[in-house]
Amino acid sequence: MKKEEKTNVCRVLDAKKINYTLHTYEPDATMSGGEIANVLGEDLNKVFKTLVTQGKSGAYYVFVVPVNEELNLKKAAKAAGEKSVSMIKQKELLPLTGYVHGGCSPVGMKKAFPTFIHETAAGFDHVFVSAGKVGFQIEISPDDLISVSRCKTADIVGEA
Repeated sequence: MKKEEKTNVCRVLDAKKINYTLHTYEPDATMSGGEIANVLGEDLNKVFKTLVTQGKSGAYYVFVVPVNEELNLKKAAKAAGEKSVSMIKQKELLPLTGYVHGGCSPVGMKKAFPTFIHETAAGFDHVFVSAGKVGFQIEISPDDLISVSRCKTADIVGEA
């Protein structure tokens, strides 16, 4: 019998005794967040992507937004208390966070960065985020996700 594969995210949640459900799917390199939500059979608003930015000050920030939305950089900067923020280059993601593009999670990064999740997450009984590896998602209560990743909720999508 094959042992269930655990990601670093799963190990962090297990160590903190936080309930979650691990979902796996056959990844395709070109899969969008919307396609992942469809594979999971979930509402696009409940499936979140994790984006990493750098502020004008040089500090890094993590933003968690629904897969069907785009991060509003002006709102993100305001939430972070920065003049501006910009997305980091893809090649910087792994050395900075320990995660690859498509598998970045707000849980268990190499270093804890200020993290913000879109305010709509709090309205759901569960949300989905990457489990730290392409093809792996965790289903978790927003309160637990906010607690373990020390997120703040903010309006960070849509028009400024």
